[in-house]
Amino acid sequence: QVQLVESGGGLVQAGGSLRLSCTASGRTVSSSAMGWFRQAPGKEREFVARISRSGGSTYYADSVKGRFTISRDNAKNTMYLQMNSLKPEDTAVYYCAADFPPYLGSSRYEETAIYDYWGQGTQVTVSP
Repeated sequence: QVQLVESGGGLVQAGGSLRLSCTASGRTVSSSAMGWFRQAPGKEREFVARISRSGGSTYYADSVKGRFTISRDNAKNTMYLQMNSLKPEDTAVYYCAADFPPYLGSSRYEETAIYDYWGQGTQVTVSP
């Protein structure tokens, strides 16, 4: 079992930065690939980024590539999402997710179905 808690959301002006954190508990955390998703009002939950168990491999949605950076510190059981050059269209509730046992392919990283555990979400609002 894995429990996930997000933090770090808030209100920021366009062009600004925020860093989200996801603190995980459970004995399988270090064995889990992890990801960030977001959901805007009236829209489906969409993939943002994914990181491998070791942190050595990352994968991003095209919409955030070059602006967002995913990382993790397994010693602290924490994953991060550094968000720079924020845009109003980045406004959403951001969720962290754990994939355990990790999906071993690469074609389904963006699917919510392969993630087994979810946090409660943290709101990010970007004003024009």
